[in-house]
Amino acid sequence: MTQTDHTGAGAGEGELVVVTGMTGAGRSTAAKELEDLGYYVVDNLPTELVPDVVRLVDDSRGRQQPVAVVVDVRSGSFFDSLAEMLATGGAGRPTTLLYLEARDDVLVRRQEAARRPHPLQAGGRLLDGLTRERAVLASLRGDADLVIDTSNLNVHQLTDRVAQAFGTPEQTRLKVTVISFGFKYGIPVDADFVADMRFLPNPHWEPELRELNGRDAEVSAYVTGREGARTFLDQYVPVTETVATGYLREGKRFMTIAIGCTGGKHRSVAMTEEIARRLGERGLDARATHRDLGRE
Repeated sequence: MTQTDHTGAGAGEGELVVVTGMTGAGRSTAAKELEDLGYYVVDNLPTELVPDVVRLVDDSRGRQQPVAVVVDVRSGSFFDSLAEMLATGGAGRPTTLLYLEARDDVLVRRQEAARRPHPLQAGGRLLDGLTRERAVLASLRGDADLVIDTSNLNVHQLTDRVAQAFGTPEQTRLKVTVISFGFKYGIPVDADFVADMRFLPNPHWEPELRELNGRDAEVSAYVTGREGARTFLDQYVPVTETVATGYLREGKRFMTIAIGCTGGKHRSVAMTEEIARRLGERGLDARATHRDLGRE
């Protein structure tokens, strides 16, 4: 099959990526990342329809629109023609075959957690379905342009691998999520850093501010104008920027900064918005989100 160079800006233009592999290995996650990278994505597509989809995209969006299709054993007998299509270039595009796999014990654990039977299980054990699937996919796995073993990868790590292979430098820059939360509801489990805003006066005790939240201008001005707030911001934001630079250097594309107060309504929300704004001014792809806003 014809492969596309994925390095540098403009990688993936006009390309067709065929995503396949083992059930539970992360095909949907890979497809979602490709969609985020600008690919036109179709899931669970019979092989015979792939050229038709490519043709429709060519007519409606132009040949520069990259396309990704997820093809797997759910397609039944249509799946048998995939190898032939790839070998003959039947899709009419430069094509890359992405194959996702994982160890049986990992796949079993993921399928059991999802409470879904394997499509080839046929009333037997889950492991029987995986064994049949490996046999069906054996030749494709050998022909794959890119094989990713997801056994030891979480969702973020898998999307990072896909982005490195198919994204542009602009698309693969570090994404920073600054999330506000209330300590009384628990600390976000995915936080890389946690900062406590309970050292600042609580707007809850100001009658005119109590019903507002940290996204309102009055509350924001009150919180960021308190003694110590400006000093905290001036010192904390450069530290997070330094860490973000190191994360990107080490191949990490996601960083989560959790900013907490008692209920996640006033102080943490206002400071989260300000931290995200400042990081954005420093050139980082930072966004603010508020986990517990509205719970009170």
